[in-house]
Amino acid sequence: MESKIHPATTVNNIKSLIPVTLEMESGQYTSWSELFRIHCRAYLVIDHLAPKPETPVGSSKDADKEKQAKPTDDSWDRLDAIVLQWIYGTISNDLLHTILKPSTTAYDAWTTIESIFQDNMSSQAIHLLHKFSNTLLD
Repeated sequence: MESKIHPATTVNNIKSLIPVTLEMESGQYTSWSELFRIHCRAYLVIDHLAPKPETPVGSSKDADKEKQAKPTDDSWDRLDAIVLQWIYGTISNDLLHTILKPSTTAYDAWTTIESIFQDNMSSQAIHLLHKFSNTLLD
């Protein structure tokens, strides 16, 4: 039986494909996240930016089904680790140290980054509106 190589395993240099390095101080989250999503769609791993699909537990089928499901879980975990490496490889060291946790998934890292950059949007919008309202035209 011939095993097929998943497209995500062929990526050698993520920085050449996603040239934006996400940093805490920069306002490039939207650009970075869109480039990252496009990259994940192109390499057939976009599902790793969503919660892991549940595997059926306690089905009445025999152990053969479990043996068939195990390689799928292993390959999913491997691809998830690749996507996680992509995330870690395209963010700054400061941001990496902020989100790095043991036994995390790509989805966990993705949502943590999203919450860092999206949680303060409303307060930032109010601040910018206030700043704009108080701007004097000379």
